[in-house]
Amino acid sequence: MFGLFKKKSQTEKLQDEYKKLMSEAHKLSQVNRSAGDDKYAEAQDILDKIEALGGDS
Repeated sequence: MFGLFKKKSQTEKLQDEYKKLMSEAHKLSQVNRSAGDDKYAEAQDILDKIEALGGDS
């Protein structure tokens, strides 16, 4: 309840974006493989940013 108004850290925002992109990549890969691969590449860029921030935990 008290965490309701807590601001998300940069790492948490990037993790949410990564999850969203991976979901989109999976859906697109079933219809259009090249579009799915492009989304996957975007997700990998986000993952690299997370690792650069040290967001292992």
